[in-house]
Amino acid sequence: MGDNKIPSGLSNSECLESELAWFQELLILRGKITFEQSAEESQIEQFRLPDFADSDSPYARLVKRNALGIEERLVLVLSLLPHIKPHLLDVLHIKNQTYDTPFTEFGGIKGEKHRGFLPTGETAVFLLAGSNLEKRFRLLRLFEPNHFFAREKILSLESTSKDEPFLSGILKISKEYLSILTTGEVFKPDFDMDFPAKRISTDQEWSDLVIGEEVLQGVREIQNWLIHGHRLKKDFKFGRRIKPGFRALFTGPPGTGKTLTATLLGKACQLDVYRIDLSMIVSKYIGETEKNLSKVFDLAENKNWILFFDEADALFGKRTQTSDSHDRYANQEVSYLLQRIEDFDGLVILCSNYKNNIDEAFFRRFQLVVDFDLPDYFQRLRIWESAPLGEFEYEAGVNLSLLAEKHELTAAAIVNVLHFCLLKTMERGDGKIRQEDIQQAIRLERVKEGKSIVR
Repeated sequence: MGDNKIPSGLSNSECLESELAWFQELLILRGKITFEQSAEESQIEQFRLPDFADSDSPYARLVKRNALGIEERLVLVLSLLPHIKPHLLDVLHIKNQTYDTPFTEFGGIKGEKHRGFLPTGETAVFLLAGSNLEKRFRLLRLFEPNHFFAREKILSLESTSKDEPFLSGILKISKEYLSILTTGEVFKPDFDMDFPAKRISTDQEWSDLVIGEEVLQGVREIQNWLIHGHRLKKDFKFGRRIKPGFRALFTGPPGTGKTLTATLLGKACQLDVYRIDLSMIVSKYIGETEKNLSKVFDLAENKNWILFFDEADALFGKRTQTSDSHDRYANQEVSYLLQRIEDFDGLVILCSNYKNNIDEAFFRRFQLVVDFDLPDYFQRLRIWESAPLGEFEYEAGVNLSLLAEKHELTAAAIVNVLHFCLLKTMERGDGKIRQEDIQQAIRLERVKEGKSIVR
């Protein structure tokens, strides 16, 4: 078949062009073997693959890292074809003239909107094995859970019905690997129907976080695990004694810095932070909550992500007495979440506004519980003094010490108050934060919290 060695420095697209040319040759060869009977089955095994030894594209690295042979590479190319060159599969639309129906052995389906041929597991097995049952049975391993295609979440067979044959499932490449093997960019999912989590980040720094010493010690412990935890687990004998991952529980009133701490940890360690709002994905329908959680954990496997479960009270509150089937199912949801958390080889942070809402039996599941309290007088004073960052100044009559003493506000509430005041300052154009603006803003903040204020 000639010299198929690929020169160095080629992009994904250039490597794929060579791979697609090889695929077309194999497609023609299968036709000669099965229909023309002008070639031998053994020629499939002798087929020469493009050599990516000197290429460093993401596609080439995947091929080399896993030592992909003809079987794996054909399955991989088939999963990519509908996204990159769907017309190469048009030949498989041909009908069996004897029965005036599509050839069953070609597999494939037609999408609702995609008018091209969507390859299935049957398509791959036919191209590789033809009518050879022994080889067909051997190829089933490509779609087993322990194959690296499934382990690394590269591709899968997506069944359209539980009653359909196994190989009739559509060959579906993951969004992550579709991005890596085409544009070369790392896919970063965001909230949608298939992924109920949102990537969060912050422009703030550690100096903007005002927390007590005990909370700071907890944050340092988490950061220490992010830096050294995986190496301890993998490279030392002691690693056999500990479970994978790290689980922390953040408790405390809203606005005390729980979310900011999670995003700062991600920023400091260059890790993506994904927030999962449990109040939004807990479903009254049996099985839906587990399904929603599974979408997050399945995609998060083998990723350096921090999973931040917000509003954990929605699912993780006091365990109910199993007086009826609904109560039993609620406990089943909690058990599922706990199991997935304990199996996750990364940092999981659960967040609750009320520590008393968490069942005491669950605390042992966490390596660390961090209580975020309302800031004390000195912390509030520090926030009042530092928040304007020298860009605005208080008018002479503003007593920051009195404000900090009189109003027990969270850091987020103080920032909200100053946000209101600074907009007023900019409207006037004088650069001064006035006492009357502060009072009005505090009043609005208290009303928002369902409280009143005395001047």
